[in-house]
Amino acid sequence: MARVSVEYQDNIARVTLTRGDKMNALDKAMIEAIVSAGQEVAASDARAVVLSGEGKSFCAGLDMASFGALAASGGVEQLLERTHEDANLFQEVALVWRRVKVPVIAALQGAAYGGGLQLALGADIRIAAPDTKVSVMEMKWGLIPDMGGMVLLPQLMRSDALRQMTYTARPVDANQALAWGLVTSISEDPLTAALALAEEIAGKSPSAIRAAKRLIDLAESHGRQDVLLAESAEQAKLIGGAEQMEVIAANMQGRAPVFK
Repeated sequence: MARVSVEYQDNIARVTLTRGDKMNALDKAMIEAIVSAGQEVAASDARAVVLSGEGKSFCAGLDMASFGALAASGGVEQLLERTHEDANLFQEVALVWRRVKVPVIAALQGAAYGGGLQLALGADIRIAAPDTKVSVMEMKWGLIPDMGGMVLLPQLMRSDALRQMTYTARPVDANQALAWGLVTSISEDPLTAALALAEEIAGKSPSAIRAAKRLIDLAESHGRQDVLLAESAEQAKLIGGAEQMEVIAANMQGRAPVFK
């Protein structure tokens, strides 16, 4: 059974989790399918990505039956393997979306728990339905977040809130998630809002958008000197280029730019 679908339209990649009858819970097959979808999109010409889940929930986290099978088979050794650059397979579920060179927008509804929240955190932007609940759920099962969460969470929220969520595993609603920086905005129809935002981004200079994502990623992990040099280097590659000149011409002529 397919776990993830990938569709392309108008320079936008739509990636949909398709295990809605199981709240898009993560079993081994779905984990592999999500990573494969991210790799496919990364190699495509898409200018923006929308990540969503079918059914009532975005992703309820790890399928615990699947976890039991993994532990019983001795598969926990896989956790220490660095199979995807600096990450293991499970961490790549979230981090693959940071490796995609264009913006990724997640549309959330219902549960985004545990691994599902970490998957969403891999996106650049998260738009949540009012009924969305998010949780660092792992402590409920005597575990800690280990799917990239401890790389991504500290960039988004203050330490005391992160610690409370991690220690208690309590779900928080969309409004609290917004206040704590876990979601970007709330919409009655997050998928429509995500697609509209993706369309807006896809209409910008593709080279400038990719440069902006590279620069933001670097700025979140490097020091002042590296960031200042990267700003200058990225700008030098953009100034006077074909896409930048097309943006200028389109602005002067009052039309939408057209990029080859």
